[in-house]
Amino acid sequence: MSDSPAPLALEHTPGLQHHFADMEQQRNASSLGMWIFLGTEIMFFGGMFLAYLVYRMWYFNEFAAGSRTLNLPIGAVNTAVLICSSLTVALSVRAAQLGKRMLLVTLLVLTILFGLVFLGVKAYEWNEKFTEHHVPGYSFHFKQESTEKPVDQGRAQIFFSLYFAMTGMHALHMIIGVGIFGVITWMAWRGRFTPEYHTPVEIAGLYWHFVDIVWIYLFPLLYLIDRRPHG
Repeated sequence: MSDSPAPLALEHTPGLQHHFADMEQQRNASSLGMWIFLGTEIMFFGGMFLAYLVYRMWYFNEFAAGSRTLNLPIGAVNTAVLICSSLTVALSVRAAQLGKRMLLVTLLVLTILFGLVFLGVKAYEWNEKFTEHHVPGYSFHFKQESTEKPVDQGRAQIFFSLYFAMTGMHALHMIIGVGIFGVITWMAWRGRFTPEYHTPVEIAGLYWHFVDIVWIYLFPLLYLIDRRPHG
């Protein structure tokens, strides 16, 4: 009479939690959980996008004037930075699938660096808005060009309120993402991931791609409303 090795093999599978039958079930459950979470995030950001679009329709002149004060080259650079970070994330997932530990660590570090660059550039841009008194509140003042149509100060504040709310919430998600990838990088350095078990890398990648996609929508909505020459 011989003992069956199957139960022992399951118990000793690296990364397999006891409440899952096999690695595939565990991976599918993790992916489903992340997609459900991203669905709630889509509803959250969707409300902000809807509010923005309604006010943009009502006060197009003020929103267009406010948009023209945003630093378009800075926004374009940050968009390129995030696209590059999405590439490094996708390549890191592939490196994990192939079991290339050092390549995985390198790509994860690059992703973190891209995220920090984005946050640094965004902080610089926010500082510009503080200097120009474009932060909604008592000290708010919107100085318009002589060639522009008259701009209502209150309506202009609505644009900048939404600008800071939407980019601020996106930046918060970026900070969380950098923290998550910091932990994932440490795990990768310790050799926790193998071709058979790399689900955390894939799940973190899904979150990062979502945050990048949100910015892909934010950039044209905020920066490209009305860039036609005026005069």
